[in-house]
Amino acid sequence: MHMASRIVAVAALAVPFLTTSLSGPVTARAADELGTPVGRIRLVAKSADVGIGWTWGTGTLTYGHHTYHFTIKGGSIAAVGYSKVEGTGTVYNLKHLHDFDGTYVAGNGEATLGSGVGGSLLHNGNGVTIKIDTISQGARLAGAAQGLELTLTR
Repeated sequence: MHMASRIVAVAALAVPFLTTSLSGPVTARAADELGTPVGRIRLVAKSADVGIGWTWGTGTLTYGHHTYHFTIKGGSIAAVGYSKVEGTGTVYNLKHLHDFDGTYVAGNGEATLGSGVGGSLLHNGNGVTIKIDTISQGARLAGAAQGLELTLTR
């Protein structure tokens, strides 16, 4: 499947999550609905966009008293600019390590000029949810669905 087609497909899948992700910081009530945290992530990613964009990076997952490395790649639509994002997050509903791999969808918005902060809920097809808080640097404007493929490195 061509990258543009994959991005459009991810955008369509993200629509049910847009109101959760774009409504601002996750409230205490929403965090309670996510369930019990089972892991933590840290990541560093970069995005470059001119209409359709590309995101790449690396991260670590701490799960079951072990640390695992993963890669990040994905795309976005309706964005322009460049940014570097550092994030930390809490992982929910991860029952088996192999369920971590997959394409995570999020409706997110970013307006970065210099530096900025943000947050999002990411969901994959295996039922895993990640609540992530980010700090970004650069000059980027985005207001669209994004699909990020997280893959554990073996």
